[in-house]
Amino acid sequence: MKIELTGVGKRYRLEWVLRHVSLEFNQPEQYAVIGPNGSGKSTLLRLLSGHLRPSTGKLRFSKDGGALDSALIYPHLSYAAPYIELIEEFTLQEALSFHQRFKPFYEGLDVPKLIQLLGMQRAAHKPIRHFSSGMKQRLRLALAICSKTPLLLLDEPGTNLDAQGIEWYHQLIRDFGAGRLIVVASNVEADYAFCQKILDTREWKNSPPKKADH
Repeated sequence: MKIELTGVGKRYRLEWVLRHVSLEFNQPEQYAVIGPNGSGKSTLLRLLSGHLRPSTGKLRFSKDGGALDSALIYPHLSYAAPYIELIEEFTLQEALSFHQRFKPFYEGLDVPKLIQLLGMQRAAHKPIRHFSSGMKQRLRLALAICSKTPLLLLDEPGTNLDAQGIEWYHQLIRDFGAGRLIVVASNVEADYAFCQKILDTREWKNSPPKKADH
């Protein structure tokens, strides 16, 4: 998969969050997007996911040499972020089964194995609304990282995880991240330690038009 941004900008009312962004994201590279709070990290991920349209410029998705409509990008991506809502009336088992109907997991993974991978065997039939913030974040990450998609977007993946949870997250990336296009938005180095390329949003905000390095 490949994503090309040409002169992309995003404005909310009168404020430009991103401006003059020209980048390429290529599978199987792993990118970290860093920058101050409010500098456009999450906005960039929403643009890459197709949830937002740019105010200016062009954003092009392609896979195997063929163009993909941004409205049809959903089956090809997984997205985890602390602000993504879970269906809290579901139990863990129900949430995993429901997700699997829309996004298949990697070969060899099923609902019981994912529950074991999460280390939540005792919570399999517990409603998600009773989960701790750390358990919810683990579930978000497992749903995204273990889904078989070429594009993986992670916004502040280490939120609410303790040291053991961070190592668990890194192990998931080692097990299921190979060969994928991964973009991580965070200012915490542990969140993106595996990324080969670092992109700083401060280079784009209100900057003159230029092609960013990639």
